Amino acid sequence: MMTITLQVQGMTCGHCKAAVTNALQTLDGVSRVEVHLQEGTVDVDYDETKVSVEKL
Repeated sequence: MMTITLQVQGMTCGHCKAAVTNALQTLDGVSRVEVHLQEGTVDVDYDETKVSVEKL
């Protein structure tokens, strides 16, 4: 299991947070998504044998 922090531009509200969370959670291999609106980042725990960083 790997953890990565992604920079996501333009997230400003709860709807943005939900959209990013839902998009990432639908990917096979993603086990945890934590969105930080104020920082503009998303922490993702994923199985690198099932999903690539490029897919995230």
